[in-house]
Amino acid sequence: MKSKQEKKETDHEHGRLIEERLGKLEEMRKENINPYPYKYKVTDTALNIKEKFSSLKPEEHSGKKERVAGRIVLKRKMGKVFFITLQDEFEKLQAYLRKDDLGDLFDKLRLLDLGDYIGVEGEIFKTKTGEVTVYAEKFEILSKAIRPLPEKYHGLKDTELKYRKRYLDLIVNPESAKTFRKRIALLKAVREFLDKKGFLEVETPILHPIYGGAAAKPFTTFHNELKMNLYLRISPELYLKRLIVGGFNKVYDINKNFRNEGIDTTHNPEFTMLELYEAYKDYNDMMKLTEEMYEYVAKKVNGTTKSVFKGKEIDFKAPWPRVKMLDSIKEHAGIDAGGMSVEELKKFALSKGVEFDAEHSWGNYVQAIFEHFCEDKYEQPTFIMDHPKETTPLCKAHREDPRLIERFEPFCMGMELGNAYSELNNPMIQRKLLEDQARQLKAGNEEANPLDEDFIEAIEQGMPPTGGLGIGIDRMAMLLLGKESLRDVIFFPTMKPEK
Repeated sequence: MKSKQEKKETDHEHGRLIEERLGKLEEMRKENINPYPYKYKVTDTALNIKEKFSSLKPEEHSGKKERVAGRIVLKRKMGKVFFITLQDEFEKLQAYLRKDDLGDLFDKLRLLDLGDYIGVEGEIFKTKTGEVTVYAEKFEILSKAIRPLPEKYHGLKDTELKYRKRYLDLIVNPESAKTFRKRIALLKAVREFLDKKGFLEVETPILHPIYGGAAAKPFTTFHNELKMNLYLRISPELYLKRLIVGGFNKVYDINKNFRNEGIDTTHNPEFTMLELYEAYKDYNDMMKLTEEMYEYVAKKVNGTTKSVFKGKEIDFKAPWPRVKMLDSIKEHAGIDAGGMSVEELKKFALSKGVEFDAEHSWGNYVQAIFEHFCEDKYEQPTFIMDHPKETTPLCKAHREDPRLIERFEPFCMGMELGNAYSELNNPMIQRKLLEDQARQLKAGNEEANPLDEDFIEAIEQGMPPTGGLGIGIDRMAMLLLGKESLRDVIFFPTMKPEK
């Protein structure tokens, strides 16, 4: 952490460098050099050029010309010669610029700085040290950078700055760019897996007149023309179920959800969620789909079912263990919660310091005890199944124990990865449960949902037996890419303003 004096000195030096660059920009204009032209014809990438000409011998010329472009990340002058290294999207490539070849143009190199974009045209050759290089016949300034690169291109170490100014992170930290390319490949693999299974990718609204589908506090906005409040989506669930009612039997939506909650290494107010529904399936089918999808995506992204997270090896190979919540509590909390009354659970919870802010019911105590004693025990991928009915109003009752529902959550490294149900399709029961949610909301529970009358009308039209699944894409990326914070896998995480 820099002292105030060090920061003051750094800011002063930064300001001096900006003034120096602005002076060069003015000089370019006086010499009729356009520092921001409209386009430049590039014939190939640095990566392809290095691969194509790798077989050249040291000091051998290829006889082939290329036009390349990129950001200047290294610039060295040796007498009447400049060596400039350009960074394009994937790779770096060196350019060799001689005064004897460039003539008066050579003198314009003094106007270039690290961070500037230039285009270079010339023959490809290999230097005596074996580096594939462009022997420049001409160059063109493509964009003059006013601000200097951070820490003279030695890397961006300030994590706060990395997240706040991601563009700098991507410029100077190749590992960050690699991470985000892998995240993009991950999303592609998820879509590929589901498309092969016959699912249709659909789009659902971001602005909801009535929010629902998750226990969360929404962000609220106002529509001027309609003179009504709208809510940023906390879940696409109720709209996707409407599509099931409408006859689309296998649908998924990879979407942005918004929840007005805290920020930490596993939570961001805006996050990416995969949510899918399949008619005629139940939560057992969703477990199989989940483990198969994780295995498929891991192999696509990493070439293996394994990854390393916080120094521990995780294996996503199917099948994953299936553990009932009551059995987990018995193992890790040492009590048989299934055979205990509400008062007995309350007494136990109070004696162990279990945090509790929900209504005092048997199921809510069971859930709170599980969270306190059990969640962090699951390092390898594991399904925790058969939750208490109080935990959601949108799930079918368990076919063996009416106190429970057919719900599961996959856990890994103590983190919840998703949520899935045998979906409730009985409109009479659904109405009663959502009316209770509305009652809780009115009583002050900010995470309860209002009553969505149109959704109930939809399932009154008839909804087939359905399995539903939601998977957090950001957490999937964390685990598969070995990153310990959501901020390392989200391009632009939500940040508090600097001032």
